Amino acid sequence: MGLGFEEGKVKSWDTCKSKGRKKKKKHSEKEDLDDEAAVEETGCWPSFRLIGSCISSRSKVDTSVSGTSTNYDSKSAYDTCKDQPGAPVVSSTTTSNAESSSSTSKLEDEIKVASRLRKFTFNDLKLATRNFRPESLLGEGGFGCVFKGWIEENGTAPVKPGTGLTVAVKTLNHDGIQGHKEWLAEVNYLGDLIHPNLVKLIGYCIEDDQRLLAYEFMPRGSLENHLFRRSLPLPWSIRMKIALGAAKGLAFLHEEAERPVIYRDFKTSNILLDADYNAKLSDFGLAKDGPEGDKTHVSTRVMGTYGYAAPEYVMTGHLTSRSDVYSFGVVLLEMLTGRRSMDKNRPNGEHNLVEWARPHLGEKKIL
Repeated sequence: MGLGFEEGKVKSWDTCKSKGRKKKKKHSEKEDLDDEAAVEETGCWPSFRLIGSCISSRSKVDTSVSGTSTNYDSKSAYDTCKDQPGAPVVSSTTTSNAESSSSTSKLEDEIKVASRLRKFTFNDLKLATRNFRPESLLGEGGFGCVFKGWIEENGTAPVKPGTGLTVAVKTLNHDGIQGHKEWLAEVNYLGDLIHPNLVKLIGYCIEDDQRLLAYEFMPRGSLENHLFRRSLPLPWSIRMKIALGAAKGLAFLHEEAERPVIYRDFKTSNILLDADYNAKLSDFGLAKDGPEGDKTHVSTRVMGTYGYAAPEYVMTGHLTSRSDVYSFGVVLLEMLTGRRSMDKNRPNGEHNLVEWARPHLGEKKIL
């Protein structure tokens, strides 16, 4: 769910270049931003409502099960969308201003912790990302598309690219798998939890049917991207630095936070890297409060990503911090072997990384 993508660029549609934009004149910075965001109703973006969003070969599945395992797989918000850019979120509300304001106010009451977060208007983030233009697109996840933007260092107003504070803006895909509940969890957890190994949530926008989040920008993207999508391998020293940082993030959630938190979606695509390869956990849409007092677990429907979810959690629905520890072990195996947790392109018997690796874990020569 700080987002970023190292040199994550998306080819823009040629048609967007030739129509729908108003001519720019010399005037103030604010007017420049307004002009950049101006698009005629017959232009490329407004004629779509999240149609033609980033094409993802894998989608997170949220399934309730009873006595059966659940398979999920999700694409990182930092994977490049190579085929098509994501269309921006376009408001379609038809309610009156009074009704809209009342609805937004009720929804804001659900946000438990917002004092330190900045509250953006939709127009703020629209201008900050230059009207969600294709060149600003970083990637797509289960929540929706992520765009690069620029805002004031200590405010909410948009500024020109390359100035102010660089942010990553998540837009909720109304037709996507994740929705308001996950958006709310993200705001409430990251709005409350502060740690060097957790991505920093800067602010949010809740306006009519819009749900957006603004994070610190993570220039080196996801660990998944570096392990499996780049030709230049990560040095062992960097891999161990990343593993240690991710472990510190989990330990904070389990043992140091005011109330224990179970992350529930620990995987390489949710581990983001800053310019110095410091690891930070992102995407808290599936996070849950951990058991307290004499309780040993939290009973919940099975959610997560297939290949990372602990078998006992999948079978029983009993969630504990050990579920995250199992997922950490899977990620560590991926870092050590260079193999994905699930890879059906490999020979039979090698699809599941844990099953393939288990017989070899005691062999020092292998590791």
